[in-house]
Amino acid sequence: MTYQSVNPFNGKLDKSFDEISDAQFETKISAAENCFKSWRLKSYADRAKIVAKASLLMHERVNELARIMTLEMGKRIGEARGEVQFSSDILAYYAKNAERFLADVKLHPSAGEGHMESSPIGVIFGVEPWNFPYYQLARVAGPHLMAGNVLMVKHAGCVPQCAIAFEKLWIDAGAPVGLYTNLLISHEQSNRVIDDPRIKGVALTGSVAAGRSIAARAGKNLKPSSMELGGSDAFIVLEDADLDHTIKWALWGRMYNTGQTCCAAKRFIVVDKIADRFIDKFQNALAEVKAGDPLDEATTMGPLSTESALVDLLKQVDVAVSNGAKVLMGGKRVDRPGSFMQPTILTDVKPGNPAFRDEFFGPVAMFFRVRDEEAAIALANDSDFGLGGSVFTRDLARGKHVASRIDTGMMFINNLSWSDAELPFGGVKNSGYGRELGDMGIQAFVNKKLVRYVTAEAPL
Repeated sequence: MTYQSVNPFNGKLDKSFDEISDAQFETKISAAENCFKSWRLKSYADRAKIVAKASLLMHERVNELARIMTLEMGKRIGEARGEVQFSSDILAYYAKNAERFLADVKLHPSAGEGHMESSPIGVIFGVEPWNFPYYQLARVAGPHLMAGNVLMVKHAGCVPQCAIAFEKLWIDAGAPVGLYTNLLISHEQSNRVIDDPRIKGVALTGSVAAGRSIAARAGKNLKPSSMELGGSDAFIVLEDADLDHTIKWALWGRMYNTGQTCCAAKRFIVVDKIADRFIDKFQNALAEVKAGDPLDEATTMGPLSTESALVDLLKQVDVAVSNGAKVLMGGKRVDRPGSFMQPTILTDVKPGNPAFRDEFFGPVAMFFRVRDEEAAIALANDSDFGLGGSVFTRDLARGKHVASRIDTGMMFINNLSWSDAELPFGGVKNSGYGRELGDMGIQAFVNKKLVRYVTAEAPL
């Protein structure tokens, strides 16, 4: 069974859902194609009525939606409510700003006049992950629906009730049939969706392996795609950092969402002069984190999303250790029911170790001691990923200088605040391509058409 709700706090199966048949898919994609024909012609104001209503419903249902998320993938309830509210804000942001973002751009040719205009391209297929079950959906739905496209989404198999609840928001908001469609389909069916000529673009958030596969399939079909893949972000601490401030962000950056975040602190690169004090304080901070029921407001660490996620993470740690890494703390599952991993710090991870290139999607931190700023920059850039990163220093000019030299899609100075609807989100290298959110997030799947008028005789 591909789609199952299993509570990772206690391992209990709540519900299972069957994949739809090919005939059911045909009905759904036909509805989406028909919806696009009329939706593309609607004004921004008319589109905004639906998108803004969905935003309002998310806000009104924050507790209900958050509880579904916590029960399905173990996110702590406070974090879950925050995600729902942020998702609501994203929808409201695009309802308000889409027309401005896609307004005609006047050009100034040497003769005559011209402009660029943006028009929707059709049915967009999204493939989204479980770690932010509503946010991942909102950040494709908001821009692409406001742009005049329609959306079909295959969500992760472990959060089917979140996927169904999000689709219901659109139905309850008065969306026409086919505007937003949740697809309970297999991976094989997913490939056939990409091949279908009625699908005009593909958006994925997921693993590098999934990105390679889906991007290749989209490319074979000459369809535009956006890929937000993994990350192994550097958390650089220079010798002049405010250590108390830095430790708070280090703890949040590694433990938010139980470490299951693409853009998160994963490689802690600390200049030697401050390294001993940093690792001592960081270890003490992690030791205070306690596993518990994610529905309990007092819990400071929830479970991993699934038992298989925990097993895979433990195997990664074992491989790292077998290749020379040392476990400074943690490294095991928590001795209690549920899919809990001890907060873990790995040291002595050398370039030949698979862990040096891997992404740890959970509460596992790698600690690196470096000589100086130049060594920190070099190590930060020695990664196959390039999603985000951060640098901590009391000198803002120095922080900007370091940030400009790191090969990533995002850099943060003295913070790790990536969550803002106005801020474009995305990376380079194995972290993918394209940007979501902000002005750039609505440009991915629109036709940029040149319209020119000039009085001229045809050349002979």
